[in-house]
Amino acid sequence: MSMMLPGLSVPDSKLAEEITELVRDTAGPLLFHHSSRVFHFGALAGLRHGLKFDAELLYAGAMFHDMGLTRKHSSVDERFEVDGANVARDFLLAHHIAASDVDLVWTAIALHTTPGIPKHMHPIVALVTAGVEMDVLGLTYHEYSDAERDAIVKAHPRTAHFKEDIIQAFYDGIKSKPDTTFGNVKADVIADKEPHFHRGNFCSVIRHSAWPS
Repeated sequence: MSMMLPGLSVPDSKLAEEITELVRDTAGPLLFHHSSRVFHFGALAGLRHGLKFDAELLYAGAMFHDMGLTRKHSSVDERFEVDGANVARDFLLAHHIAASDVDLVWTAIALHTTPGIPKHMHPIVALVTAGVEMDVLGLTYHEYSDAERDAIVKAHPRTAHFKEDIIQAFYDGIKSKPDTTFGNVKADVIADKEPHFHRGNFCSVIRHSAWPS
């Protein structure tokens, strides 16, 4: 899909076509359009920073990154990020993608909710997280032009209440396995030693992001 702006095209390949079809049919409109925006925002970030990356691999990472939130691909005891990474791995291996490339996509998906690390890694890993942080948290909202944001949202609309909808999607995908949410141990240590410490809240960041809805 071309949106008449540099970098805003889905890879024109059979693999990308099959990824699109699979994610659209499995994840539903909310996650499908979110994942598509993640790809476009990530690709634009890569172009802006002069990074060299395989658009097809970035597309795979972006489109599969939330598949672990779907009922079909949610395991009993793995983090949803790992579930999504495993779906992407199995799909790409079945399409005879090189193991090294599959590992990149797997890592990009597995780390996309781990801030501070992906940006130091391979562009595929860094850009999946960059796209997620833009679309969900709006962290780099003002680094994109109005034309870029408008073109992406026009092609892949945000729901009227996207912020609450995506929070609900996260909840629905992880509520049955709360033990997998154990996360930033450093914050736990500070909270243990400093009773007045206030840790950052993911949902608050979403609700107060620069995105209008």
